Amino acid sequence: MNVREHAKKNYAGKTVVVTGASAGIGRAAAELFGRRGARVALIARGEDGLRGAADAVDYLGGTALPLPVDVADFAAVDQAAERAESELGPIDVWVNVAFASVFAPFTQIEPEEFRRVTEVTYLGYVHGTMAALRRMVPRDRGTIVQVGSALGYRSIPLQSAYCGAKHAVNGFTESIRTELMHDQSNVRITVVQMPAVNTPQFSWVLSRLPRSPQPVPPIYQPEVAAEGIVFAADHPRRKEYWVGGSTTATILAQKLAAPLLDRYLARTGYGSQQTGKRAAPDRPSNLWRPVDEPPGSDQGAHGDFDDRSRDHSGHLAAAETAESAGSAVTRGLDAVRSTVRGSARQAKEDGPPDDQGSAS
Repeated sequence: MNVREHAKKNYAGKTVVVTGASAGIGRAAAELFGRRGARVALIARGEDGLRGAADAVDYLGGTALPLPVDVADFAAVDQAAERAESELGPIDVWVNVAFASVFAPFTQIEPEEFRRVTEVTYLGYVHGTMAALRRMVPRDRGTIVQVGSALGYRSIPLQSAYCGAKHAVNGFTESIRTELMHDQSNVRITVVQMPAVNTPQFSWVLSRLPRSPQPVPPIYQPEVAAEGIVFAADHPRRKEYWVGGSTTATILAQKLAAPLLDRYLARTGYGSQQTGKRAAPDRPSNLWRPVDEPPGSDQGAHGDFDDRSRDHSGHLAAAETAESAGSAVTRGLDAVRSTVRGSARQAKEDGPPDDQGSAS
């Protein structure tokens, strides 16, 4: 399913909250929801990035509300949710995307840096989910989409803080999902597991590597990730979605041959996360303060790897087709069951046919 096909589906009158909306995957998702007519609350720290995202959402046909917030602060997140509902309407979809990372061997990461990554990448999701459920559960409707990663199944070297946080997101989301199922709630929560994506994070992530960081190939464009997010929001009953063939391969390989992956990543994991270019000594870092804060610093959705990135996921397209077909079958069966029940009720009300009615 491409962007144009998504655009045909109407989100007009619906309120969507996206964290990490100023750049990368969050930016692309916010723009796609805007293209579908949604009212989009944009949560991020970088005010220039937020302004750029808001302008894009408005231009594409949506209504934007930029909210400068650090997701590590629950009170601020909850206040942002309150403002989103006050100005845009009840929240229909909440998408957690915001994250931080450190590219370095574990022994070179300071405790406060590890804590900061955890507070943003894990607790940021906890805070967003709490704020969403406080409003969705009483209404018994709404959808939460967690943007996960293949690294939430299979950790790699040099990203211990990020990988740990993504594993934690999977764990607490499973717990919440089963609680909602136990309560027979109509609130849905699902996860979209992502591959390597061409986002600005590789230009501003805190890195202690000798060469510039890069996503592990194959690399996908953020619009591919956005399509997965919007599709999951449309079809939230499934536990999770996998975007990209590399995500599928990674998760399955971890299930079947984890010790072999350990040895493989020990040999290749350092080199595959670095370009051939020496890292600049003065490269920026967004761990403690946003890089896209001052005027003119908006980075948009894309990183520096456009020439190496894929703009389509065959696996996602297949999943969308299967899910759409399954939904169509389910709707058809529901219609048949409804017709049968209606016919049975009508027959019961009419009573048994008399002799005249049955003769010909």
